[in-house]
Amino acid sequence: MYLISYIILYPIIMLMSRLPFWVIYCISDILYFFTYYIIGYRKKVVFDNLRLVFPEKSEKEITKIAKDSYLHFGDILMETIKAFSMSDREFAKRYRFLNLDIFEAQFKKNKSVAMIGSHYGNWEWFIHVAQYTSHTIYGTYNTIMNPYFDELIRKSRERFGGVLVPTNETIPTIIQNTENQKLSIYGLLSDQSPMVQKAIYWNKFMGVKVPIHTGAEVLAKKYNLAVVYFSVEQIKRGYYEITLKTLADDPSTFKNYEITDQFLKLVEEQIKRKPSLYFWTHRRWKHKDKAPLN
Repeated sequence: MYLISYIILYPIIMLMSRLPFWVIYCISDILYFFTYYIIGYRKKVVFDNLRLVFPEKSEKEITKIAKDSYLHFGDILMETIKAFSMSDREFAKRYRFLNLDIFEAQFKKNKSVAMIGSHYGNWEWFIHVAQYTSHTIYGTYNTIMNPYFDELIRKSRERFGGVLVPTNETIPTIIQNTENQKLSIYGLLSDQSPMVQKAIYWNKFMGVKVPIHTGAEVLAKKYNLAVVYFSVEQIKRGYYEITLKTLADDPSTFKNYEITDQFLKLVEEQIKRKPSLYFWTHRRWKHKDKAPLN
């Protein structure tokens, strides 16, 4: 079944990836219409999330953010497909890194980097930073159930030198690289909800108390990784600028969860500037009623 679906969908995906961007965004507009008006994909989740974190906004404002977020959702899907055939020149034009010297500064100190970000803007293209750095970037990801598509995604993302690592292989990869003294960058998306039974830290995110992922901070402290935040801003449709910010040169000098709190504050500021670019279909606040009383 996996092979059959791959054989059917592969030529369609590759054909779509070769379409010009103006056609790509026309398809995205159609996807927006179907996902929002016809299918209503996770519409209740999106509106519940927005009403929860923006209680001061009117229903008209909430609806506008929701519609814009569905349009952006379509853009991300189509931009992900487009990435299969994009050249390094095209990536350089549409996905600009403003201060990559931050990575090199850490490498000169003989430090690897835990690079943390969120599901905001276009995070899918970030792996292509590998073409600009002198050391390997590892992007953690959840494997796709269909092994053929999983392999396709990995090959596509690794065309420019980056390496995709399944989430459960992140720690062994860091340990191996540390033992071999191989300086690297580890890309981690840390804004989503952890399993509540494994939550060790709760705090407010967008004004609501929820369990917080602390894995990036824990790894940084354990393996002496500098922590760098990457911020993606959309300049216009299909064009992004990425700014890096060092959160910790030496994580061991920070109190527990201090780095995580810094990261969440930056994510909140970004969301508030342009909320439609956040991934509202995730059930980020699903555990809000399970928060400990203390």
